[in-house]
Amino acid sequence: MRRLPLLTTFAAALCLAVVAAQAAGTRAVHPADRAENRIIPMYGHLPACEDPAVLGEISNSFNSREAKFWGPLRAISFDSVRPIAWRPWGDDLIPRRFCTARMMTNEGVLRRVDYSVRENLGFLGLTWNVNWCVSGLDPLRSYAPDCKMARP
Repeated sequence: MRRLPLLTTFAAALCLAVVAAQAAGTRAVHPADRAENRIIPMYGHLPACEDPAVLGEISNSFNSREAKFWGPLRAISFDSVRPIAWRPWGDDLIPRRFCTARMMTNEGVLRRVDYSVRENLGFLGLTWNVNWCVSGLDPLRSYAPDCKMARP
């Protein structure tokens, strides 16, 4: 009869630890479940937020989309580039680097662009790719509201 209170105390402490970990935004991942230990491992070797290849991918995709569908806007330059998060959902998921920057368009307006660099999601899963959203220029509301769905 004495074990029942001890067991309930342990269960309550375990529940509090889980709630505290969830509140902190972390979760326990067994080392064998990490992305590095998969059949096709993902090591998180991703370019930095300010890497010219990443910013070039965003500007090329943006310019192509605008020329083909929406209008005469073109990306001119980027500034205030900074990281937001690195693997925010855990070490067992696809490695992602979330970033934000300001993009100057040819109309002279600075717009916020939120983007993520993701491993093994490029051509045939062989390289990284970029998922991006420009604030105020999401006409189909794919990342509504105001590019929130492009951020962690």
